[in-house]
Amino acid sequence: MYIDGHRVSEAEAKISVFDRGLLYGDSVFETIATHAGRPFMLVEHIRRLRHSAELVYIDLSIDDATLCSEVESAVVESGNPECYLRLTVTRGIGGLGLDPSLSENPCRILIVTPLQRPALEAYENGVSAISYRTQRTAESTQASGAKVGNYLVAVLAMRQAKPANANEALIVNSEDRVVEGATSNLFVRFGQALITPPESAGILPGITRQLVLEVAERSKITVGFRCPMLSELSSADEIFITSSVREILPIVKLDGRIVGDGRPGPLFGQIRREYYSLVQEKLAQAPRFFRAVTTK
Repeated sequence: MYIDGHRVSEAEAKISVFDRGLLYGDSVFETIATHAGRPFMLVEHIRRLRHSAELVYIDLSIDDATLCSEVESAVVESGNPECYLRLTVTRGIGGLGLDPSLSENPCRILIVTPLQRPALEAYENGVSAISYRTQRTAESTQASGAKVGNYLVAVLAMRQAKPANANEALIVNSEDRVVEGATSNLFVRFGQALITPPESAGILPGITRQLVLEVAERSKITVGFRCPMLSELSSADEIFITSSVREILPIVKLDGRIVGDGRPGPLFGQIRREYYSLVQEKLAQAPRFFRAVTTK
């Protein structure tokens, strides 16, 4: 664990009760996973973190190269074969009140733990999901598309998913359209047509989603950008979700109903294979920023 670039023990890893991230969920964050021991798509994650910070007017004064080097160094120091990293930037400590100017010094928190991806059987057999009607925290605001720390919607959605033994909740908006998962992006195949909700719908533009779109372009797979109606998904041939930790995961049951033939579909299999080839390319091309981190 690191606070503002300084390594701390779990017992020392504390922030003030006046930190706005705690008081108001006034923060942004990124979830980063490693491949072959290296933070995957690190530059893209840091750019998205900065973009999220800009959307909510958090002044992320530290430069991208320094942030990247801190993350890489933390991975090395962790000693984990593979890592899950959560990088959070709060607006910092301030007096009680909603005025953002009450805080002037953002706080960044980096947590590094061993990476645990879903079991192999989840990819081979698929998982289940439920639908959850709600509105995203930042939806219809100027912060739409930012990865903000207020995850109450996702928390409540997953609370509803758990009793149904579901692994994800698909978010359904006020127009009865499915926009994304609680913690993932959505892809749906109808016959030969693959669709995914567009960024204009206020979704979080996922890093893995972008890689899947790159795979689709290389493979001449046409992708349509629209939010499907929830009722449409009952006739979907394939549904799969994407995220940094789960990567590409097939949904074979939705709201208790079988999707397609109840097994991961052929397009999922094709895209997943080609995705891992692309991962190797990206790793070979990725710059290195490693430096020794400052220890406390």
